[in-house]
Amino acid sequence: MPGSTFGNQFKIMTWGESHGKGIGVVIDGCPAGLTLCEEDIQKMLDRRKPGQSKFSTPRKEEDLVEILSGVFEGRTTGTPIALMVHNKTQRSGDYHEIASYYRPGHADFTFDMKYGFRDYRGGGRSSGRETVARVAAGAVAGKILEELGVTVRAYTESIGPVIIDTEKPNFSVMNENPLYMPDMEAARKASAYLEECMKACDSSGGIIACIVHGLPVGIGETVFEKLDARLAHAVMSIGAVKGFEIGDGFRAAYAKGSENNDAFRMKDGKPVKKTNHSGGVLGGMSDGSEIFFKAAIKATPSIASVQETVNRNGEEIEISIHGRHDPVIVPRAVVVVESMAAITLLDALLENMSSRMDRIRQFYKRD
Repeated sequence: MPGSTFGNQFKIMTWGESHGKGIGVVIDGCPAGLTLCEEDIQKMLDRRKPGQSKFSTPRKEEDLVEILSGVFEGRTTGTPIALMVHNKTQRSGDYHEIASYYRPGHADFTFDMKYGFRDYRGGGRSSGRETVARVAAGAVAGKILEELGVTVRAYTESIGPVIIDTEKPNFSVMNENPLYMPDMEAARKASAYLEECMKACDSSGGIIACIVHGLPVGIGETVFEKLDARLAHAVMSIGAVKGFEIGDGFRAAYAKGSENNDAFRMKDGKPVKKTNHSGGVLGGMSDGSEIFFKAAIKATPSIASVQETVNRNGEEIEISIHGRHDPVIVPRAVVVVESMAAITLLDALLENMSSRMDRIRQFYKRD
């Protein structure tokens, strides 16, 4: 099946199924000489792995990554990097019942209509477990960005109706609550709200925000390869994401030009913007301000409440889904959004190296 490859210069291809032997990714285009070990990748995977709180699936997976190729004596060789995480606690029997019907909110129906066959064990390639591979690749991309002075930070802005204080986010407490909210009071209220959802055999969605600092001016292309379009592509490719906005997003539609435009001024001899309604992108290229975007995450579709659906015989039935499912996807998706942003930004940075003749001449200048 096509559609498992992403990127141009820094290119990734993910593989594997939720209940197969493992999940993995092949990274092509990583520069040689990057210091890299499994621990660098594991730190990111640990932020995503299941079973860390009562608000995530009880499926227990160590999600230990193994570097299969592309690294020698602690440094990348410039050849494809293959990363693998073994699936160790599959319980495929839990999903045998759903083989005969289509779960609301899942890809069961569309997958079956497209291919005439589907892997019903947790959703196969359509499972959220595929994001393990994205996070592994994002760890590599993030390490390169860090050396270039670029930081990517995603966090939970809201869960259900509970929203953080967006004017004063406290990132020092973000890792002190299982919801990755930079606001402890909001995290407390969101936890109580999720408890109510769980008692009602229901689930919740939310919003993930992401801030990028240190990206130089001019990253991204015009027309079809705009930086904001590429970020939207990357983030919208995450299964649970149903909306994307950058800067003021949909609020820009209600603002006047005088309100939405970002005025320029001089600072330290360089033009800078007074505001950042554009979210750090003008004309498809980074403008030197922080990149700011949001992703809307839908509620977990696997719920124990009774739902209407049909089976493969065309019969209308009622179902109640049981098994190991997250009551909210948002907290574990934070690192996935962060990873896809890092992969996209690094890819655009590498492409930008060939955008000007003076820089090419400087790079290949001979003594």
